[in-house]
Amino acid sequence: MYQAMTDKQLIKKIPDGGILTPKGFQCGGVHAGLRYAKLDLGMIVSEKPASCAAVYTTSHFLAAPLAVTQESIAEEKVLQAIVVNSACANACTGEQGYQDALKMRSLAASKLGIPVHRVAVASTGVIGEYMQMEKIESGIGKLTIGKTADDTKDFQTAILTTDTVMKSCCYTAEIDGVTVSIGGTAKGSGMIHPNMATMLGFLTTDANISSEHLAAALKDVTNTTFNQITVDGDTSTNDMVLVMANGTAGNQPLDPDHPDWSVFIDLLKESCASLAKQIAKDGEGATKLIEISVTGAMSDEEARMIGKQIAGSNLVKTAVYGADANWGRIIGAIGQSEASVNPKTVDISLGEIAMLKDSTPVAFDENQAREYLMNEKIEIFVDLHLGEGKGMAWGCDLSYDYVKINASYRT
Repeated sequence: MYQAMTDKQLIKKIPDGGILTPKGFQCGGVHAGLRYAKLDLGMIVSEKPASCAAVYTTSHFLAAPLAVTQESIAEEKVLQAIVVNSACANACTGEQGYQDALKMRSLAASKLGIPVHRVAVASTGVIGEYMQMEKIESGIGKLTIGKTADDTKDFQTAILTTDTVMKSCCYTAEIDGVTVSIGGTAKGSGMIHPNMATMLGFLTTDANISSEHLAAALKDVTNTTFNQITVDGDTSTNDMVLVMANGTAGNQPLDPDHPDWSVFIDLLKESCASLAKQIAKDGEGATKLIEISVTGAMSDEEARMIGKQIAGSNLVKTAVYGADANWGRIIGAIGQSEASVNPKTVDISLGEIAMLKDSTPVAFDENQAREYLMNEKIEIFVDLHLGEGKGMAWGCDLSYDYVKINASYRT
């Protein structure tokens, strides 16, 4: 069991936990016929109205489901369900796409017997195609939700596109003497680039927290987790991370003045970081997760900038794929960043193998470095020796299979 120390106590990872581990949630998935055989429509439901927060794509072309979700949250800042489909993004579909997203929301609300504005909508898949609403209506009608591991698996399967694995996590911590849980699941494999990605992330928690404070926490945490992953440098139209908090854990309301506020922030951060790294690791055609740690920057923001620059470099990514310890590509990526850099003080290490010290080459064993680069997780450490700023970013290698997958995405 992985345990991360907070300033007050241990945060515990629940190996088999997920979105149904927090109290008071149900979910499910069904084959509506949007895809040939796979499950393609899912729903998460809170048994009581929940505080909520979401962050969205930075694309100018905001998909219709996201616009509808924003309207739902704005109405009362409370949600009780989210309905999600794969296969069709319902993006760049004009007024018809917007009306389809509204109908999808209405169908889900009617099934559950709740107000329409307490339902969020999300979609993922091909851009520029209209929703097959008869199939959506039929699918919502036959969708069942529950609390079993199979229900969780069905939901997680229903949201996938080119993903090769399901992505989930769960962490718990003691707050006010009671156990608070956060469970999460996500989809994302290609078109992954800060800020946000072709990714959907859903988190459930039984913490007692207002939507206002949850939104502030999610925004802060997203900047150091989901916004720090990149696969291919492209941003999608449908990206969203959404959290529902139903308060059933029984803790006192959380806010920045609560003595355990930092514990909750760490709990949320662990959950989001776990999902972010799982997405990066499952990049289309990827064989390796790349984790970049930057220290000694002028600020944390500048450290994150450099980390993203390295993670997004195609030259770095292909070198990692080919197990070529070409640290010059890392220097090249750092040199492109808008962050402050002293070209005479940079250190670079590949795992425990030092390659550059004070911007001067360090002799290293090429065979040892190649062997290290054969691992599934590659760590790159950069120290700028300028300040106290630090940050991390995650990416993946770039293989031949990435081209194969995306050259035939619609076929």
